[in-house]
Amino acid sequence: MKNQKTLKGSFTFEGKGLHTGLPITITFNPAPVNHGYKIKRVDLADQPIIDALAENVGNTQRGTVLVKGDVTISTVEHAMAALYALGIDNCLIEVNAPEFPILDGSSIQYVEAIKKTGIEEQNEEKDFFIVRRKMEVIDEETGSKLTLLPDDRFCVNSFIEFESKFIPNQSATLENLADFETDIASCRTFVFVREIQALLTAGLIKGGDLDNAIVIYERQISQDALDDLAKLLGVPSKNANELGYLNNKQIQYPNEPARHKLLDIIGDMALIGKPIIGRIIATRPGHKINNKLARVIRKQIKQNEVQPPIYDPNIESLFDVNAIKKMLPHRYPFLMVDKIIEKGKNHIVGIKNLSVNEPFFQGHFPEEPVMPGVLQIEAMAQIGGIFILSQIEDAERYSTYFLKIDNVKFRNKAVPGDTLIFRLELLSELRRGIANMKGWTFIGEKLISEAEFTAQIVKNK
Repeated sequence: MKNQKTLKGSFTFEGKGLHTGLPITITFNPAPVNHGYKIKRVDLADQPIIDALAENVGNTQRGTVLVKGDVTISTVEHAMAALYALGIDNCLIEVNAPEFPILDGSSIQYVEAIKKTGIEEQNEEKDFFIVRRKMEVIDEETGSKLTLLPDDRFCVNSFIEFESKFIPNQSATLENLADFETDIASCRTFVFVREIQALLTAGLIKGGDLDNAIVIYERQISQDALDDLAKLLGVPSKNANELGYLNNKQIQYPNEPARHKLLDIIGDMALIGKPIIGRIIATRPGHKINNKLARVIRKQIKQNEVQPPIYDPNIESLFDVNAIKKMLPHRYPFLMVDKIIEKGKNHIVGIKNLSVNEPFFQGHFPEEPVMPGVLQIEAMAQIGGIFILSQIEDAERYSTYFLKIDNVKFRNKAVPGDTLIFRLELLSELRRGIANMKGWTFIGEKLISEAEFTAQIVKNK
């Protein structure tokens, strides 16, 4: 299991806003565990804080815009991508304007600042969103499509299409977040000359220049028209007969636009609030479709307090039944756990396979065998006991006893042939031999029961 991370210290940037053109100061600060990404508008009287989450995105025109009431913060995606890719889970960002500075139009300066400041591991486990089945969102109007598939890590494949001889079809792939800094982070945002006038008319890209965006000039216009655009942008005029890239800095990769679109995907996925284990395949991605997928994921996260554990029977158990019997005094017919498959700092996952030969099925009920709910709670308690006893010497000299059971809910039946998967989490630190825990029982991805309980570890006489 991996622990959450934050910054070792704070760092600050000063720059201009891409859309507002305003001078901006932004500071990234460490934050406590389970804080997530939060953004504070320090230029406003009450210094409102917006949670950087997908459901708070209010606009996706030429960037991702977070909204809370009348407060907006735009162009957050490049910074979010850097935080996410470098494994930062918790960060408080203070900014004195309605957008983040554009810097050079990429994430590289954020990445370099994070690495220079340092990353600190925190004393709490990461909570991943594990993709279990295909998820897909489509925009019929634009032909954009994002598909999320199971994988053993976070990966992205991005495919872009434009009516352009310079970037008609491009693709980019990131198979490992460790390669983000070298392969993706420095890739800049891009714009076509034919789009600039409309964007300026809409009150956008007031801070755009040839140093913070790739400008693609592919459809010839008159020299006067190009000169007028140069004046509006405050940049040197170019020769209207020379088509191509108008930047001061040369293109870094033939597929730099596709790589930047991949960067944007990562920045927008950072707003689900958890690191993802899965693969995104993106066709004609953009902030609108990116946010649509992020919202679908957020909805699933909010519907489930905890994700069902993944049980692969091919993986060797952490504790088999013989190891369990060395820790627990329970024996037939009351040992309710067959093996432990996972244990972290604050959680444990155990398995109980139900056979029709279980003695309680003989009377509960003969014609419709159902596992008693109270025995599901007993199994939770035994697994919780294993979690605690596995951390002390001479575990066989101790036993765990119920002190209290609260908030018990039974949602579905457990019957012969089912494999019960139990996840137990500490609700507070272990003190004076007393543990407060919450447990969930799953069959596959279906929640069967849940309960909170308090137990005490007592030395046997």
